[in-house]
Amino acid sequence: MQGAIARVCMVVAAAILNHPSLFPQENETVVEQDEELMVRMREHAERLEKERAKLETELSQVDEKEGDDGSEEGYSWYFWGAVSFVVFLAIEMSRVDMVESDTRSLDEDEELSTGAVVLDKDILSSFCDRWTYNSSHDAGRMREFVEGFADDLLESLRSVSDREADMEVGDFVGMGSMFESWQVRKPPTCDLVVLLSPPDPLDFQLNLWCEPWSDVPPDRQGCGTVQVSRFGDHEGGCLCGSANLGEDMLCLLHSKSETGQVVERNLDELLCSKQKPLLAKDGVMKWFQVSLTKAWGRISHKYDFEVTFHRLDAPGALKVRFPSGKAVMVNIIPAIQLVDTDAYLVSHFPSENDVPPDPFWSLSLAVYERNLLKHVAKLLPRHSCHLHCLQVVTFLHRKQTTLTGGTALTNYHWKTVLLHLLLLNKPSEWTADKTESRLRDVLGFMRGSLREKRLHHVLIGNGRVPPEIQLPETFRKAAPLNLFRGLVLKRDLYVATVRHLEEMLSNAAMLLQEYAPLSSSGLDY
Repeated sequence: MQGAIARVCMVVAAAILNHPSLFPQENETVVEQDEELMVRMREHAERLEKERAKLETELSQVDEKEGDDGSEEGYSWYFWGAVSFVVFLAIEMSRVDMVESDTRSLDEDEELSTGAVVLDKDILSSFCDRWTYNSSHDAGRMREFVEGFADDLLESLRSVSDREADMEVGDFVGMGSMFESWQVRKPPTCDLVVLLSPPDPLDFQLNLWCEPWSDVPPDRQGCGTVQVSRFGDHEGGCLCGSANLGEDMLCLLHSKSETGQVVERNLDELLCSKQKPLLAKDGVMKWFQVSLTKAWGRISHKYDFEVTFHRLDAPGALKVRFPSGKAVMVNIIPAIQLVDTDAYLVSHFPSENDVPPDPFWSLSLAVYERNLLKHVAKLLPRHSCHLHCLQVVTFLHRKQTTLTGGTALTNYHWKTVLLHLLLLNKPSEWTADKTESRLRDVLGFMRGSLREKRLHHVLIGNGRVPPEIQLPETFRKAAPLNLFRGLVLKRDLYVATVRHLEEMLSNAAMLLQEYAPLSSSGLDY
């Protein structure tokens, strides 16, 4: 029995001396230490469990031999088990304290690093004068051109479409930086959402991830699917498909020439598969790209510029090049509108690299975000610095991307950070003389979000959104949506993104000083 107790002591001593928290690797980060700790602790637990099983077997054999005389020694087993539990509990508590201490020191280092970015006020002022749309004259002129071109192109698309088989093309809605007056990108880029509706006699039913009855998987938060059905399958639909109206009766919705074969062909071409009646996003994108090509062929003779696709994997990604050599990017994005709202399910976002696969469509609340910017601007002081901050960080982000390549960060993430800060800070904090301070806030907020791998959508599940925005209740009551959820499992992408931000901060002063001395006459198109 004494030998068994000695073995218990040896096991406890070995566990203490080999506990990974006592000898952490000096060059590892807190996250790496946590992962290795969990692995090694599981291995120790397995070995200890085996030793415990052996000891219990030996103790039971000893008890059978010694009978009542071994009762006191039997109690000693429970004593040593209690000691082991206390020791491991103490180690675990110390490990938590060590991690929290390391995290606090990491936070302090990051704050110091952010504060070390030199942002000279004169350089910032000169940069803003050069790269911002103070008069908005050029931006207005560009939007007017793009809207006229898009009107003509979409009207030509409608003329080449088969009215009985193709999707119906509606109006377009401008979204993004060009229509929110903060773009500094060259060449200028305009994003347009084009609304599509099904051909008669088909109907769309939208299914969002945040609805109680949704079957969208958890890893597709922020997405939705579009169910295709025949008009009349739902309550309140047309009855002509299920009743014999007679030869003298005509349906006001469907012509007499429409046959069952046409309906079946339309339905099959729109679906991902016959087993799942969901709208095939890839099929819609392919059809849209082919239709745009035909539409431009019909009207190209009217213009003295050329139009090409600058991204073959994105429908409607057009590049308009003028004889002078200057160019404009126009992204025409297919979308399905949610009934009675200004929310859309879009095929893709122009800046998005990881596009959800079929049949998932991405949610866009761009109209509500633009309304939020307008609402906040009314409360801010005259000549506020909020758009200047957004222009500076997106400019630095784009320049750093040309140096180190693409990462998970996009301009949309920077705009989300700004909108969060606009809802958190007082309007008086955004005066023109506080550009440098607010810029530090934006950079610090982004650093903290990357460190936590958490950046919530500014509208979904955010109680700070003003009621004047008229955001639908579905999104007000939904759980917050983490825009950085993809970084949790993609460690390589996360490391590259953090490195991108660190280098951007290091190069910020140099990039601003390089571009600030240029002419302050604004952008020329």
